[in-house]
Amino acid sequence: MASSSSKYVLGLDLGTSSIKVVLLDSQSNTVTDSCSLPTRADTSSDGKEQDPEQIILTLDQCLAALPRDKLQNVTSIGVSGQMHGVVFWNAKTGCEWSSADTGSRFIPKDVSHLITWQDGRCTSDFLSALPKPQSHLSVATGFGCATIFWYTKNRPEFLAGFSAAGTIHDYVVSMLCGAQGCVMSEQNAAGWGYFDTTTMQWNTDILKGAGFPVHLLPDLVNSGSMAGETCSEWHGIPAHTPVGAALGDFQCSVYSCMTNPADAVLNISTSAQLTYAMPAGFAPPCAPDPLSPVAFFPYFDGSYLAVAASLNGGNVMATFVGMLSAWMKEFGVEVRDSDIYSRLIERGLDQPHTDLRVTPTLLGERHDSAGRGLVASISPSNLSLGHVTRAVCRGILENVAAMMPPQMLLEAGVQRIMGSGSALSRNEVLRQEVERLFPLPVVYGKEVDSAVGVAMVLRDKQ
Repeated sequence: MASSSSKYVLGLDLGTSSIKVVLLDSQSNTVTDSCSLPTRADTSSDGKEQDPEQIILTLDQCLAALPRDKLQNVTSIGVSGQMHGVVFWNAKTGCEWSSADTGSRFIPKDVSHLITWQDGRCTSDFLSALPKPQSHLSVATGFGCATIFWYTKNRPEFLAGFSAAGTIHDYVVSMLCGAQGCVMSEQNAAGWGYFDTTTMQWNTDILKGAGFPVHLLPDLVNSGSMAGETCSEWHGIPAHTPVGAALGDFQCSVYSCMTNPADAVLNISTSAQLTYAMPAGFAPPCAPDPLSPVAFFPYFDGSYLAVAASLNGGNVMATFVGMLSAWMKEFGVEVRDSDIYSRLIERGLDQPHTDLRVTPTLLGERHDSAGRGLVASISPSNLSLGHVTRAVCRGILENVAAMMPPQMLLEAGVQRIMGSGSALSRNEVLRQEVERLFPLPVVYGKEVDSAVGVAMVLRDKQ
């Protein structure tokens, strides 16, 4: 049982697939309690938009599952989420606070749908017509600034009803702090586009010249800084509890497990990322290379991560499962998705080799937005579930390896790979393919996720 003097950091991760909350003991650096629930906030079948009210309701349900006596001893709150995507709200009436026996909570009001990172409304032609950013990072569909540009040019009346914008986790921080605007970390700003990480400034002049509504741009702070304090008691957490500026879920995932500079981190959840730390003093190039599959994301204290960020990861397997489920329903048979997953993995493990080739880039990639999935080398002997499952899993990893080749890791001095993410943890076929493709030791099993990472960041910064 926890001592009455124990203090905790609350870590929240608002993902497009699930929401997770953890309590990290400040002294022992161990997670004492956690809860994760599916987000279930999609307003469309493609996941391009989500309902913030449902997201906050799920967050409330997660917090209600944590011990109230420990929540009363939370000393700071860290929030992470997907760096891309955008939600709009009215800064003065973005939520309503409600009190109950279980504590106060806020209910979204005057807020738009969350347009997620999977949004594809910005076509290649649309993006090519936008001004070039003064940044080492390209702008892609799903980035906050790209989406705002789209609304500016196609639905300007939509933007007129809002005075603030940010990621969904920026919104949560703003509501917790009772802020009149939005404070954004450099990590999230880099994920929005038109942000210079070396000067810590938006490309305001470029944006103004293109008719962009610059009043919607959040104020900037360093990653790891505090955004403010809670304006009210919240689920038992006292008012005036420090709240960190929202951070990127990717950086927080890396922070939770990269214990050695010679580690690389491979995360496969909804999407997939492979990353390693750049040496101290590294400066990114002055201009983006839109055709390069490797980008340099800001990390902490002026450092950078080299990142191959694929749009195609666990979502590919989810699409495969969804396809099989839909086919079976056509024949009047209903099977739970979890049972389909389990059977696919079993059959994939029974089939260690296949000559079937699957290129699973269903969503394209940011450096190749026109690319799509392919299936090749089909024969009567390789159409079993085992062959197809093995080929899909192999294709997911071969795509990542094509973006960041094993030789690149070796030349950077990487000595081992830390494997993380829900899709990787529950799919042994994917793990086998990691070890087949990369000639490095791979470590699994550590608790590696962004909710834990953001709590660790806040603990270290206090």
